Amino acid sequence: MLVGESKTVSKKKIDAQEVLEDYKLAVESREASIIGRKEVFMGKAKFGIFGDGKELPQIAMAKVFRNGDFRSGYYRDQTFMFAIGELTVQQYFAQLYAHTSVEADPASGGRLMNGHFANRLLDEQGNWKSQTSMKNSSSDISPTAAQMPRLVGLAYASKLYKQNQDLHQFTDFSLKGNEVAFGTIGNASTSEGHFFESINAAGVLQVPMVMAVWDDEYGISVPQEYHTTKGSISEFLAGIQRDKDNKGYEIIKAKGWDYEGLKAAFQKAEKVAREEHVPVLVHVQEVTQPQGHSTSGSHERYKTKERLEWEKAHDCLVKFKEWILENNVASEEELKQLEKEAKDAAKSARVAAWNAFLQDIKKDQEKAVEIIEALAQESEHGGQIIQIVSELKKTLNPIRLDTYKAVKKVLRLTRNENTSSRASLVAWLKKSDEENYRRFSSHVMSESEEASLKVEEVKASFSESSPLVDGREVLQACFDAALSRDPRVIAFGEDVGKIGDVNQAFAGLQAKYGELRVTDTGIREATIIGQGIGAALRGLRPIAEIQYLDYLLYAIQTLSDDLATLQYRTVGGQKAPLIIRTRGHRLEGVWHSGSPIGMILNSLRGINVLVPRNMTQAAGFYNTMLKSDDPALIIECLNGYRLKERIPDNIGEFTVPVGVPEVIKEGSDVTVITYGSMCRVVEQAAEELQEVGISVEIIDVQSLLPFDVHHSIVESLKKTNRVVFADEDVPGGASAYMMQKVLEEQNGYFHLDSQPVTITAAEHRPAYASDGDYWSKPSVETVFEKVYDLMGEVEPDRFPKLY
Repeated sequence: MLVGESKTVSKKKIDAQEVLEDYKLAVESREASIIGRKEVFMGKAKFGIFGDGKELPQIAMAKVFRNGDFRSGYYRDQTFMFAIGELTVQQYFAQLYAHTSVEADPASGGRLMNGHFANRLLDEQGNWKSQTSMKNSSSDISPTAAQMPRLVGLAYASKLYKQNQDLHQFTDFSLKGNEVAFGTIGNASTSEGHFFESINAAGVLQVPMVMAVWDDEYGISVPQEYHTTKGSISEFLAGIQRDKDNKGYEIIKAKGWDYEGLKAAFQKAEKVAREEHVPVLVHVQEVTQPQGHSTSGSHERYKTKERLEWEKAHDCLVKFKEWILENNVASEEELKQLEKEAKDAAKSARVAAWNAFLQDIKKDQEKAVEIIEALAQESEHGGQIIQIVSELKKTLNPIRLDTYKAVKKVLRLTRNENTSSRASLVAWLKKSDEENYRRFSSHVMSESEEASLKVEEVKASFSESSPLVDGREVLQACFDAALSRDPRVIAFGEDVGKIGDVNQAFAGLQAKYGELRVTDTGIREATIIGQGIGAALRGLRPIAEIQYLDYLLYAIQTLSDDLATLQYRTVGGQKAPLIIRTRGHRLEGVWHSGSPIGMILNSLRGINVLVPRNMTQAAGFYNTMLKSDDPALIIECLNGYRLKERIPDNIGEFTVPVGVPEVIKEGSDVTVITYGSMCRVVEQAAEELQEVGISVEIIDVQSLLPFDVHHSIVESLKKTNRVVFADEDVPGGASAYMMQKVLEEQNGYFHLDSQPVTITAAEHRPAYASDGDYWSKPSVETVFEKVYDLMGEVEPDRFPKLY
């Protein structure tokens, strides 16, 4: 009988060709893990984490993964990625070496440690590819269980595409919701809050999600008994098992070494998820980890001899080989030949990846060496320069920084020389700086034609008939227009649906557009954001509401590690244009004060942070961001919903540009730079200062990330020569950020005649009630006194001490 011929053994029909292809892939993946570990220990990579021991369950899962499906997994899924054809072994090694080329490492262009997988959802111009024509993997991140919130959103999108007929036209993103979102996680990481919140959210939403837990009974050195109640995540979660009377999960168990059992488990899981839109938990038990957790240590330190022997015997490759031989699928000799071919293929892929990596490095190095050697002939420091070149040439496994450091050392040495070779070396350095910016610093924000900075400004237009309304009604009209013009726009969050959010900006819109478009959620901030990330990855335009700015802390990890880094870590290969809507500033009390802006600025680089002073400006920002493919956090002023504003006649079309401050009051003595609710405080203080002869110019920055992209604020300093930075954050927070931007980045210090001043909140969170707020956050009196004292230093006779 020929190898690859289907046959019946023990009443089972076995496709021998499929089995042997699976075995060969599993061996090749294992060899890649073994080689990868050696490469780290040889100094060719800084760290390694591998998927050995999980080959068989990942192959089984890959068999039911179809075009249009999405993966949201973790850093041990290499075999799965090989199996679905979205990763080659050479690309796997390119990532291990941190090859800074999207062609070599399509997932991250060398920006992520190994084991972080993604396919490119966007073309080179940043436009969406057809997701239904390929198998999709959302970009991995390292924090444990952090892939879970996004997984909920990926599955939620299928529910929307299925149930909302207006979305059936978007066939590049979904074929009527027929797609399943597959998640993977290690057993120890199921202890994380993100896992439990996501499991609950997906169960409530009833979305097509298959959640696979690879259970090797350890979390680095810590055994299962310390991780999970009952020592089993499926036993712990037994209460979510669905029955004939209650919706819930389908829970399936399988052994990590049982080829047939794994295939059956994932076939059942996929069928339930895809056809019934029910979430499924697949608990894959008795998984092994032959090389231990990572290159950081050895599992022999914490596993018993008996455990290590058990793992050796239950290694999925060992058990798979035993099964193949027992069922006469192939002979020992045939398997040895397959093993040799698989191992040779992995070794060849490693060599090819390493040579390509070195070629990229050496190309730059050789050019630099050529220039340096020419400079040595012209320089009085020729001997020292030749020594520097010699040391560079001797460097084992050189990387770019070795050449870069050598070049800078030579340029420092020849700083007093003026030769053509030195000029060439300076030109090489400048060119290298530009290239390394592209390698390591591009795509923090979108660089496509839909980037937020490229959205054309459309001024708000008003007429005599423009109604004067509460500020919330301006937003309501804006959201109504957005929902009306684009079926991809959805909004969800706590209390957003039935009551139209706690401040009524969505009032009546659920009744008008339905629950699929304007949706209530549970109290679960991390998965509200994850719901938005996944939906945005799949072509929808979600507005995810975090009820109050203070509650952003619940979701800050998902925002910071996942959304904010998405375009950067994929070098523009993926995007999630999620809009996060929230409200803050000037409410009272420790947990509702709403101005932790410094924390936000420091953790959310990669997300626009927009701080409109009123609801009209906020509406303009929503219109802008719905035209953009950048994510944004829009912080509305909590105390502005019932202040009167006029609804622009072009409420659905006007836009407010990001990164562009606005002078809201001209003045000549002092420039005050602020944003949000502080604008009204500063405006009132400016009126009172005018009464004593001080003219204040007020600039509303409007956008903190990005900040004043045209450097317009410095023009005000040229006029007033004095500056105050005012906000409600703690000292050293947003005020310090704005000061650095204006004084250092814009060279504003050059135009100052007085010391710059900051006005901030106290170093604690605000105490409750009006008195607590008054002595915790800046007031009109605070602004008046700070500006008055500044002018008093200049003209003490005119502005004597107040107190």
